[in-house]
Amino acid sequence: MLSLYIYGARGDRHNHVSQAELTERTPVSHSDEQLQSVLETLEECRRVLIASNSRESAELLSIVILDVRMRLKGIDDADLKALCDEMLRSAASEPPSPSKQAQVQPRRPLLRVVK
Repeated sequence: MLSLYIYGARGDRHNHVSQAELTERTPVSHSDEQLQSVLETLEECRRVLIASNSRESAELLSIVILDVRMRLKGIDDADLKALCDEMLRSAASEPPSPSKQAQVQPRRPLLRVVK
């Protein structure tokens, strides 16, 4: 849990303030900065998961990271779906390159965008 210590009214003691309490008190105008901070924390967590050989957990966290990045950039679900549809159309119309033909069987998709 993320937390902060701040000085009390007398300046000689510390009060414990959770990240959730801080978020509730923070004006909405700082939401992008908060999301950026959350994004950095999530990316660090993903690096730790990869280093500890927790690939599936790291991949799940990658989905959360994508969602936060989309919010920061103002990309909504409809934009993401349109991009995925276009990528699928492009991939279906391109002939496979010789190097792709030599590769082992492709992995089954871990995530499908459904609307």
